[in-house]
Amino acid sequence: MIKSMTGYGSAKGYVEDLKITVELKSVNNRYLDTSVRMPRNFIFAEDAVKSAVQAKISRGKVDVFVSVDSSESDGVVVRVNEALLKSYLDALRHIAGEYALTDDLTVSSVSRLPDVLTIEKKDQDAEAITAGILEITARAIDDFDVMREREGQKLKDDVLSRLKTIEALLSVVERDAPKTVEDYRARLRQKMEEVLNGAGVDENRLLQEAALYADHIAVDEETVRLRSHIAQLRTMLSGGSPIGRKIDFLIQEFNREANTIGSKCQNSDIAHTVVDLKSEIEKIREQIQNIE
Repeated sequence: MIKSMTGYGSAKGYVEDLKITVELKSVNNRYLDTSVRMPRNFIFAEDAVKSAVQAKISRGKVDVFVSVDSSESDGVVVRVNEALLKSYLDALRHIAGEYALTDDLTVSSVSRLPDVLTIEKKDQDAEAITAGILEITARAIDDFDVMREREGQKLKDDVLSRLKTIEALLSVVERDAPKTVEDYRARLRQKMEEVLNGAGVDENRLLQEAALYADHIAVDEETVRLRSHIAQLRTMLSGGSPIGRKIDFLIQEFNREANTIGSKCQNSDIAHTVVDLKSEIEKIREQIQNIE
């Protein structure tokens, strides 16, 4: 399938009680340029995500956004400093006995003593989290490719339609080119008759001049090559991405042949046809800038 370089895809999932969202967005670019943005405390997965994206995408500026929602996660643990608590209790009971004070120790009261209770974050399993993010990334890439393939099909249909137009214009050039020689021969005969003042035209000389002119303005080679390029482009479009760079090079050959035809033609009607031909080629060139 032909794929566009422009696309968007996303996927969500849970990893270690974390809600992970992966989004991909891409625009045209000559080469592959991948940027991954994710929370700093999950940066350990950045290289793995970038490698996964680069393995599936060959061209374009791709931005990957990884967001992590930990609001539903039991991500902290409360720990009791047993040694410190025992020291507190020993000290408090000593005070109570030494000074005849009421021993009013309760769980609530001792829990408020400094550093008896500490809150710690759970240790993250970096390997498991990375694996989970990669699984979600793979689904996001699949969603991303669905859009790129849909856009790629539109590009393909448009290019194929323009190739038909180019073929029709080439047929007009091939039809009108011989008439240019006939018109030249008629004008040449008229001028020779005017110069010779009815003394008679040398038919052999007339044929030689017409033949030289026909060879000078002949565009048969160019039209044949251009039709060959059209067939080659159709073959490329029937395959799959990545073909954008190859098509870009081929379109340069389209332009080269069209320019040569334009420089050779000596007929205003053909000149107008060549302008239309080059316009269609330019439209194809613009469209293929979107193909991966």
